[in-house]
Amino acid sequence: MNRFICTLAFASIAFGQAAYKIPRTPWGDPDLQGIWPATDMINVPLQRPDAFGNRLYLTDSEFADRAAQAERTLAARQTPTASTGPVSINPPGYWLDTPKPSRQTSLIVEPENGKMPALTAAAQAKKAAKAAARVGHGPNETWEDQSLYDRCISRGVMGSVLPVIYNNGNEIIQAPGYVSIKYEMIHEARIIPLGGAHPGPGIRSYMGDARGHWEGDTLVVETTNFLGDKNGLTGNGGGDPHSDALVLTEKFTRVASDQVNYEAYLNDPKTWVSPFRIAFPLKADPTYKLYEYDCHEGNYAMFNMLSGARADEAAAAAKK
Repeated sequence: MNRFICTLAFASIAFGQAAYKIPRTPWGDPDLQGIWPATDMINVPLQRPDAFGNRLYLTDSEFADRAAQAERTLAARQTPTASTGPVSINPPGYWLDTPKPSRQTSLIVEPENGKMPALTAAAQAKKAAKAAARVGHGPNETWEDQSLYDRCISRGVMGSVLPVIYNNGNEIIQAPGYVSIKYEMIHEARIIPLGGAHPGPGIRSYMGDARGHWEGDTLVVETTNFLGDKNGLTGNGGGDPHSDALVLTEKFTRVASDQVNYEAYLNDPKTWVSPFRIAFPLKADPTYKLYEYDCHEGNYAMFNMLSGARADEAAAAAKK
């Protein structure tokens, strides 16, 4: 299925929206403003399970099973006390977001099998070298043993957009010539000029340099100038990191008063053998609140993990 057909099928079948007149800002741009959490897509995997083949959508029977599982999950999270077994932060599951069941089988919609393309030979070699360096290395020998997410630095763009178990808020704010996107987790904010050129290659960041423009009623955002080998594409920016060559093209299209369709086209020839596309709907929730994510590099968790590891090492040395 070519890219145009895939995108058309996703827009028409997944969302089934009738003609909708997009509201305008006072200066005439399509109005995308609001809070658009990714909560409803939490249970949709990034990559499609093999059992679904090339199908982007569940059958009625499969959807009924997913809906039943969602009901069981909600009931378990609302249980006031634990009956048996270990307890972390539950119950009740006040930290965890509860999604509505979705018919999508994966967040990746292209290639047709819903899988991330294979790593290039260079990326595979880099991954193997990283794994080899970890052999015999403890989990908290230095602060760099923890992820950028655990260190409260950044989840990257896709790590911020993709749904996780809680804090999925996305807020879009517009001004003449600019669009800003705030992400609830790790207090990221992207300020996107509408127009202008990317800076030279000497200026790079975790979130890259974003430049936007309108294609009809669709906001198109191209982001380049990433720091390489930092952020990945699984939950909270984990997984195999992309390189500094990544060109991320995102599209935001408002198709209803309560829905924005989101697409991300990722092209990184240093990391994957071919580009791929992620797409899913973002639903409006005017009752959703974006609270301060009070997290920073060097927080108590990091201090305690490192000091605990040093204490363990001292105890082991004393035994010898």
